[in-house]
Amino acid sequence: MAEGQIRKAISGFYYVENDGQLIQCKGRGVFRNRGVHPLVGDFVTYVPDGDNNAMVTVVHERKNELVRPPISNVDQALLVFSIVEPAFSSHLLDRFLVVVESFDIKPIICLTKKDLVTDEEFEKVEKVAAYYEQIGYDVIKTSIGDEGLSGILKPYFEGKTTVLAGQSGVGKSTLLNTVLPKLGLKTGIISQALGRGKHTTRHVELLEVAGGLVADTPGFSSLDFDHIEREELPHYFIDMEEVSSMCKFRGCLHLKEPKCAIKERVEKGEIPRSRYDNYLQFMQEITERKPRYDKND
Repeated sequence: MAEGQIRKAISGFYYVENDGQLIQCKGRGVFRNRGVHPLVGDFVTYVPDGDNNAMVTVVHERKNELVRPPISNVDQALLVFSIVEPAFSSHLLDRFLVVVESFDIKPIICLTKKDLVTDEEFEKVEKVAAYYEQIGYDVIKTSIGDEGLSGILKPYFEGKTTVLAGQSGVGKSTLLNTVLPKLGLKTGIISQALGRGKHTTRHVELLEVAGGLVADTPGFSSLDFDHIEREELPHYFIDMEEVSSMCKFRGCLHLKEPKCAIKERVEKGEIPRSRYDNYLQFMQEITERKPRYDKND
């Protein structure tokens, strides 16, 4: 038996890295019977079976796992958002931040295509970015193809497993190509009719970049909160979590409760109204979703 990490999964085959080699593996049928599916990022035990072939027999305990994209043991997420083409969306960014925070994954915000915007457009997004920096997020502002981009990103990647995520067409593959040109990842174009990009990445693969591992993943256009309960949502808005202890009532959901410190901050302009509105919409979605039923009930 040997151990390694799944770096790529395609058509039922798992490619496990061990000592610089990729071993093509199949998963044991028992995994399917138990509802366990190996994921890219899993540390596994495998049994060699012929020349450069093997069978995965054990999936080791995961630190975390994502469903979309299907990947495990992630340290951080580089959330790539363009300022234009497609237009920057703080609503979508807050969705990503909530989901990433809920899996205990550190988010890093990367705003791209600043070279394509007017001074007025950049100033508008700059104000939004300044608030996220103020509450503790790392924010990177750059242009795709920027010669200095590699030097900016490499310190973030080193020694970490990073997942790239964001709206389709924002330049995730182009960004990775800039950092590591030999990858030659496919890039897409923006649909003029829909204002969003075509998915250019078809599978999840961990790539060795700048002393770390980076997953180039299929793009996202929406996220849900199926795994998050109402009481948990305030914890994933870090600016609200910071001052929630000042609310009159313990467990305040910052909705209609009196003497809510969050609503007071919103009224004073210390928390952006748009961010609070996103919070209210997410809370409504969680409240109105259909109840989940246990298959064993």
